[in-house]
Amino acid sequence: MSSATASSTRQVIAQHPARRDDIGDLITRRPLPGPELDQLDPFLFLNHHGPQSYPTNNKGLPFGPHPHRGFETVTFILEGSLAHADSASHQSVIHAGGVQWMTAGSGIVHAEVSPPEFLREGGPLEILQLWVNLPSRLKMTEPRYIGLQQDAIPALALPGGGELNLIAGEWQDSAGPIDTLTGIFMSTVNLPAGAREQLPVAPGRQVFLYVVSGDVMVGGEPAKAHHLIEVDRDGEQLDIEASSDARLVFGHGEVIDEPVYSHGPFVMTTRDEIVQAVEDYQTGKFGGLNA
Repeated sequence: MSSATASSTRQVIAQHPARRDDIGDLITRRPLPGPELDQLDPFLFLNHHGPQSYPTNNKGLPFGPHPHRGFETVTFILEGSLAHADSASHQSVIHAGGVQWMTAGSGIVHAEVSPPEFLREGGPLEILQLWVNLPSRLKMTEPRYIGLQQDAIPALALPGGGELNLIAGEWQDSAGPIDTLTGIFMSTVNLPAGAREQLPVAPGRQVFLYVVSGDVMVGGEPAKAHHLIEVDRDGEQLDIEASSDARLVFGHGEVIDEPVYSHGPFVMTTRDEIVQAVEDYQTGKFGGLNA
């Protein structure tokens, strides 16, 4: 490999395994935050639920009404379905292959539960939820929600045989359907065994790369399923080769580089803002939700 090529390729710094932390009967793995990594600025948190199969007449997902302030949630429905309702009057049921992008901003109460059909019939379920931080200037922005079914997300062929599902940002001549507040790029990537791809990333941006399933090589280093792959910020591309059929979450964003104070569902930049968020929620300023 020439020095010119080597200098342009992102190198792996560390691999962070997703640790089991089941929620009732919901299989849950979490690579972020982890023992060695508090955040991957601006990416804060990832829960990987499933894969598992629910029986008929099940209780479904346990995420009843709860508040958020100061960040965004990106939810990837890989298998199954997810019903959303929030205090800003948004409602949807998103099915396999779809994505939900919610800006909590100044404050929202939402519920993420299984729709009645799934409760009756059961079936496979696999869902990822990623938390993306907002800079202090945008933390009190107006809440918003976008729910997309699979057919609204462009599926773009990659030159090495893979496929990129473009959720947010630009890829060659295509633009993702989500117009983000902070210029986040977000996608899922499906790679057949043997596929080799070079994914461009502007220098300085923080890469988010999670191996949902399969085995891959990242910058020449082997990486396994359920690992968050931390790479440096210097190169202009990410070199990935699939050792088996694989699925990845691939995103990147500008580093915010501000203090992060988090308390449960609230993520702000000062302790005083956290105290205020709790008070505002308890006094009903986030609105109500009967879900």
